Amino acid sequence: MQHFFEYIDTLNSTYEAFLCDASKINFPIRPHWHYFMEMLYMLEGAGRVECNGENYVVEAGDMIIFYPESVHAIYTIADRPLKYGVIKFDVNKLYTENSYAPKLRIILESAAKSREAGIFFKEDQLKGLEVKEIFEECRRELKRRNYGYDVIVHNQICFLLVHLIRLWRENGFDTDAAVSYPPDTNSIRGITAYIDEHADEQIKVEDLADICNMSYSCFAKNFKQYYGRSCKEYIEFIRISKASDLLLFTDFDLNYISQETGFSDSSHLIKIFKKWKGVTPKQFKKNNK
Repeated sequence: MQHFFEYIDTLNSTYEAFLCDASKINFPIRPHWHYFMEMLYMLEGAGRVECNGENYVVEAGDMIIFYPESVHAIYTIADRPLKYGVIKFDVNKLYTENSYAPKLRIILESAAKSREAGIFFKEDQLKGLEVKEIFEECRRELKRRNYGYDVIVHNQICFLLVHLIRLWRENGFDTDAAVSYPPDTNSIRGITAYIDEHADEQIKVEDLADICNMSYSCFAKNFKQYYGRSCKEYIEFIRISKASDLLLFTDFDLNYISQETGFSDSSHLIKIFKKWKGVTPKQFKKNNK
């Protein structure tokens, strides 16, 4: 069977949070896969969920997660109404600051291969986590996009994931074993974390290809296939996104913003900003006051 690839614009949607109502959209959700990680929380009714050949009955209050590239499908059970919340995110954009645990993306890669780290969580396992509220807050923050919305969404996702990891540890999952996993910055997926961290510096696609141990042409082809855009466009987008936040939430001038976002000068920033946003930085700030 050929499974449908669900393209998600990873440039414009590091996070997504939304509600699904089976009575208002085309159902069932046929077998498909994508590069994002996905969390599904059942609000009403019950559904039969398939994931990589396994079947789960997900009822109200239950949650199930799908790792990147896992094939999954969602079906209604009989005529029962079905409504659920969804959060999707790029695991490469997750970060934590502590000295004793591997990065979350490394733990998740290890968990995806472990029998002790199940993807399905019953309502009683989630008591005290306020999962429904977490999903609602992520959806609300992504809709309003007020100051610091991305920090709040990121922290809510990390909060939930850490508690799931605690449940896995209780079931025998060894988080220490994840330390043995090699860092993935030398992969197409992991290289985006490097770009995000060094966006204020001069980044050459040739150097990124070297980090991934690929030729320029091979790296460029694989990057575009994975993200749907060229690496140059990704770098520009990250810089413009950072510049947009600085314009919206600070009073720094363009010279400072251009330096902080990797542009050679304010003229270069204005040119690329207008290319992506259709307006100048000054007009953008004025329009969003």
